[in-house]
Order: sequence, then structure tokens, then C-alpha cells
Amino acid sequence: MGGGSYGGRGMGGPREFFTATCSNCGGEARVPFQPRGDKPVYCSSCFEQVRPSASRSRYA
Repeated sequence: MGGGSYGGRGMGGPREFFTATCSNCGGEARVPFQPRGDKPVYCSSCFEQVRPSASRSRYA
């Protein structure tokens, strides 16, 4: 019996990244999902800036 863990979701293989254009600054954004075009994609710098506003407010 094997009880090994791959340490992440999925099959444990290398994660595939896709290149897209950041919706905020226009720079290169590398994301771990296939961008569909109907949702904004952000580079890592812009994502840190927009993340708090993208989450649901607890005070609304």
C-alpha cells in the first residue's frame, strides 16, 4: 500500500502555465489556467493590488 502525497492538487505533475496580457498594466501575466477572455487576467504585481477589491466585502 502506498501512502505518498504529491503535495498539491491534481495528479502531482508539473503545473502548466499560460501567458496572457495583464488587464491592468498590459504587461505579461503568467497564470496556471487557460485565460478565456471573459474575465480579467492580472500579472503578479497587479493581482496583489486588485485582490482585496476582488474579494467579497464582509461589511456589505
